[in-house]
Amino acid sequence: MKEIINITFPDGKSHEERKGITGFEIAEKISKSVAKEAIAFKVNDEIQDLSHCIEKDAQVEIIKKDNVAALEIIRHDCAHIMAEAVQALFPNTQVTIGPAIENGFYYDFAKEEPFTVNDFDKIEKKMLEIIDQGKNFTREVWTRDQAINFFSKRGENYKTELINDLDTDETITIYKQGEWLDLCKGPHMPSTKYIGKAFKLMKVAGAYWRGDSSNAMLTRIYGTAWRNEKELTEYLNQLEEAEKRDHRKLGKEMDLFHFQEEAPGAVFWHPKGWGLFQSLINYMRKRQDQAGYVETNTPDLLDRSLWETSGHWEKFRGNMFTTEEKEGRIFAIKPMNCPGAVEIYKQGLKSYRDLPLRISEFGKVHRYEPSGALFGLMRVRAFTQDDAHIFCTENQITSESKIVCDLILSIYKDFGFTDVIIKYSDRPEKRVGEDHVWDKAEKALKEAVKTTGLAYTINPGEGAFYGPKLDFILRDAIGRDWQCGTLQVDLNLPSRLGATYIDENGQKKTPVMLHRALFGSLERFTGILIEHYAGNLPFWLSPLQIVVATITSDSDNYADNIFNQLRDKGLRVKKDIRNEKIGYKIREHSIAKIPVIMVIGKKEAENKTVSLRKLGSKKTETFKIDEITKILFKESLSPYNK
Repeated sequence: MKEIINITFPDGKSHEERKGITGFEIAEKISKSVAKEAIAFKVNDEIQDLSHCIEKDAQVEIIKKDNVAALEIIRHDCAHIMAEAVQALFPNTQVTIGPAIENGFYYDFAKEEPFTVNDFDKIEKKMLEIIDQGKNFTREVWTRDQAINFFSKRGENYKTELINDLDTDETITIYKQGEWLDLCKGPHMPSTKYIGKAFKLMKVAGAYWRGDSSNAMLTRIYGTAWRNEKELTEYLNQLEEAEKRDHRKLGKEMDLFHFQEEAPGAVFWHPKGWGLFQSLINYMRKRQDQAGYVETNTPDLLDRSLWETSGHWEKFRGNMFTTEEKEGRIFAIKPMNCPGAVEIYKQGLKSYRDLPLRISEFGKVHRYEPSGALFGLMRVRAFTQDDAHIFCTENQITSESKIVCDLILSIYKDFGFTDVIIKYSDRPEKRVGEDHVWDKAEKALKEAVKTTGLAYTINPGEGAFYGPKLDFILRDAIGRDWQCGTLQVDLNLPSRLGATYIDENGQKKTPVMLHRALFGSLERFTGILIEHYAGNLPFWLSPLQIVVATITSDSDNYADNIFNQLRDKGLRVKKDIRNEKIGYKIREHSIAKIPVIMVIGKKEAENKTVSLRKLGSKKTETFKIDEITKILFKESLSPYNK
């Protein structure tokens, strides 16, 4: 008698099926068209080959190529196709590791002469040839000895090393596409024909075997792959647009900041850049003041013992900068502001009536990042966080979380970000804190995110070890996603550092601590803003809003009067009375992304007017100075103040 299992589909409907039924068979039972379009299927949220057999009750979803989940499989398949093409064209090349990654895939190759971009055309042509052959992907399980013998005979030393390092009880799976094969866990599509032609090889780079600089240097080939040609074209256009918007290039043109080797990963802010940075802080300070936060500042250097007590020394030591031992003490430059916030909270007895207590800090932190990972303002070693730590009771988690969510979304809207995605991460397997507190924390965060009305995704088990969290992802003008704000519930640190309050019954209790960042890193958020606006920052944010440029020296005195009037109104303005042609001045200030150029000549001086030209417009308008001052003052106010 055949054993029966229960299969549940996404619409909630269930069917009884025989034990051992495959994804192919399930797709065929739904319809012939579904079976024709199916490329894989999900079994209890895990993607499997269609040949996978289901042995017990399961939730099942058929994946077609138009499904977003198909992207990772397409990219994985494309990596295998590239590896086969490379070995066909360059027979002595060893393949090592080749995963799917965000937006594409890569493979690391061991080859005597490294690959160059000049090899891409013939590799791509060979890949298309393999795809057109429609080779079936098939999965086989091999013994350890069988796998080692096979790859050893082929001179695939990296593969044999990988197999030798596997646990003795781990299943060794091989995937074939025709005659070519590789060590792989899968999953893959039914055949190469499903991949299509929407792929492109992008770049080469050096990569140490297993990321260890003491190992051999390999050549990594990166590629991108999509579900169709339209998606590929859109992605390539996005890359082209991103290059134009590169904040490092624009930062130089706008004279905002620079980096140099003597301080890797740390920003040298120029006057205009520092003005922009301070505008962000001033804006955030006002919003936090009105939301009931108190601002603090904590030391940059703290004794090792505090970091040991907090747990950071054990979990974050490799990313911390420390001092040499002096007088028997070792200090660390703070990588996080949290322990300092707890130490401020602990000063003086706290009652439940004092909670929630919202403590903010624009704290400068330092974290070691490998030099190869540093990237302009987006990835630095020294940065400023708009941190806040909210100390509250368990019963206040929900209300405080809602307040933070509303504040974050309101702030993003002011900066022009209206497309926001939220990721909710709940308890991991290894965690601290009682389950009943986790229950409250998770419920509170979920209720808070629901009140925003925004879509959110759930990352099961991806919360911090000390509590669940929300991450806020912004989508910029060209469709890229940036993780910025975060809200985390901490059930651990207040207890470790001895923070308490007296409850309504006179008992000592440990407060819950909410970690909250809105911009996240101010340096990174500045880079995101520059790229989002392609340097054309809104007038209220622009570090230099107006340049008063003279045509001839006859109008210098009138330019002085205009400059003083605008400056007295609080506008950020500069005079340009150099002995240069007005066309040269306009071009120079336009490249520097100055929003408004006021041109002053003899006629304007006589009529008490200005000729105004806005960035991006070839049109010149004439205004009375009092009239335009009022208009520009209104534009200079942040959206929150209008």
